[in-house]
Amino acid sequence: MTTAGTPTTPGSGPLSGVRVLELAGIGPGPFAAMLLADLGADVVRVDRPGGPGLGIDPASDVTNRNKRSVVVDLKAEGGPARVLDLAERADVLIEGYRPGVAERLGIGPADCHARNPRLVYGRMTGWGQHGPLAPRAGHDATYLALTGTLGMIGRPGEPPPPPANLLGDYAGGSLYLAVGVLAALHHARATGTGQVVDAAIVDGTAHLSAMIHGMLAAGAWQDRRAANLLDGGCPYYGTYETADGGHMAVGALEYRFYEEFLDLLGLPELAPAHADWSRWGEVRERVTARFKARTREEWTAVFADSDACVAPVLSLREAPHHPHLAARGTFTDHGGITQPAPAPRFSATPTTIRTGPALPGADTEAVTRDWGLPAPADHAPAADGD
Repeated sequence: MTTAGTPTTPGSGPLSGVRVLELAGIGPGPFAAMLLADLGADVVRVDRPGGPGLGIDPASDVTNRNKRSVVVDLKAEGGPARVLDLAERADVLIEGYRPGVAERLGIGPADCHARNPRLVYGRMTGWGQHGPLAPRAGHDATYLALTGTLGMIGRPGEPPPPPANLLGDYAGGSLYLAVGVLAALHHARATGTGQVVDAAIVDGTAHLSAMIHGMLAAGAWQDRRAANLLDGGCPYYGTYETADGGHMAVGALEYRFYEEFLDLLGLPELAPAHADWSRWGEVRERVTARFKARTREEWTAVFADSDACVAPVLSLREAPHHPHLAARGTFTDHGGITQPAPAPRFSATPTTIRTGPALPGADTEAVTRDWGLPAPADHAPAADGD
């Protein structure tokens, strides 16, 4: 494998100089590649002609920020060879096909490692590379369903609501793929040997519930919804509706926070019920009534600058304007799109949004030059992918 890209430079992130090849997909694969790109890696996305099946307007897809794009038709003659040329020069490859698809296309791990033994080959799937369900289709909700995590969410007597696609696709999928890829990259640089990272959403999501399984084994967690400390069963850890239809989130777990919460709420007499499960119903009923007496903004003012662990539930459009998030720059505007800023933060190699979403095929010439690729046999499609 050739030495990756440019050397680390201040302001470009800790992964400056790392080359990542992303085979276009939807959901967790692109998000994991965005995370690596935010950290400074040179991510080249191989888009397919026509784009992904569930894709939004490429100009608005912030999961493709800080990346570059080429278009390759993997079903056309010369397409797989072009990907292998890129893989030969990459440190990391990320793909999210069903098991066996990359192998049938001639760009599976064996094909790539024959050209680049140091390559870290990251595979992102829902069910994993083996097991009875490996060849089957699925999405976030179905992966969560089998791991027990979806069954923990929601109120008794109601269907458990899918938590958008944050818990499965991104927490159990993208983040585990990114961690696995970085660990394997560390190993590859120490030993000269690459490997395959099998990141399955079912594995990552199950892993996220490790503490809960420990509590279950210890008898500190009931295997039913809204009956526990952290799942909405506890009246001082949950959400409450306000007079104007808004909501407040309460996380007053420790007694000193619970006591302050009750004082500000005007219910100090309920302090002895903190550890008395038999009184949780009474506490919930009275807290519910108190929150319904004022608006969200009024309660926000009451709990401001306190340690009661209470916060207003904001919408996606409201969140960037909260004074704390604004002060930290948690959200930023780039190219007319308000979006989360890169995270986490680094003292020596700060990250930034360097470019907006990569448009399909827009960077073919630059990537060919920068990665030292042979000129393509025929020109890639133009930036609009047509």
